[in-house]
Amino acid sequence: MSIRHLLRHGVPLLAAALTLSACGGEGSGSTPSGSADSGGLSRISPDERKPLRLSGRTLEDTPLDTAAYRGEVVVVNIWASQCGPCRAEASGLTTVAEETRAKGVRFVGINTRDPSREAARAFEKKYDVPYPSLYDRMGKLVLAFPRGSVNPQAIPSTVFLDRKGRIAARALRPLSEADLRKVITPLAAEKRS
Repeated sequence: MSIRHLLRHGVPLLAAALTLSACGGEGSGSTPSGSADSGGLSRISPDERKPLRLSGRTLEDTPLDTAAYRGEVVVVNIWASQCGPCRAEASGLTTVAEETRAKGVRFVGINTRDPSREAARAFEKKYDVPYPSLYDRMGKLVLAFPRGSVNPQAIPSTVFLDRKGRIAARALRPLSEADLRKVITPLAAEKRS
């Protein structure tokens, strides 16, 4: 098979397969230490949590660094505008983000695989998303997560950081408002330090 044939036929097929497997599937991957709820949420005990710092440019092309949120709980949602399950969970994320802000909880999105910022901004406008999203067209931010914390092919995914900036929980599926509160409430109750 020639390189030309592979580039013409193989790359588009691989991209299509990744897109189909990426949206809504849990996929495989190592499970972080801690307890896994039957609903697909994994929690990590405080002594086994790994730090995560994300930085980049938002959909509005402004810099964002999660280190600025140290001392607060941070909910990081990985999404794409063409992902049906991402659209299904968007209003719940928006509602919980607004209601928990006064409790020291910040939400940050990571928009991945959208070829342009315009589609992602249209998604945020449609769902009235009140928090910033990092633009990660090539998935480099997602690949920088500690091994086993997310599956780069599974979107939506959500990672919860404790007040020290460490991964405290994760979900490799869409989340309801109840799911979000179930994880955020005990994290927000943890002592600030």
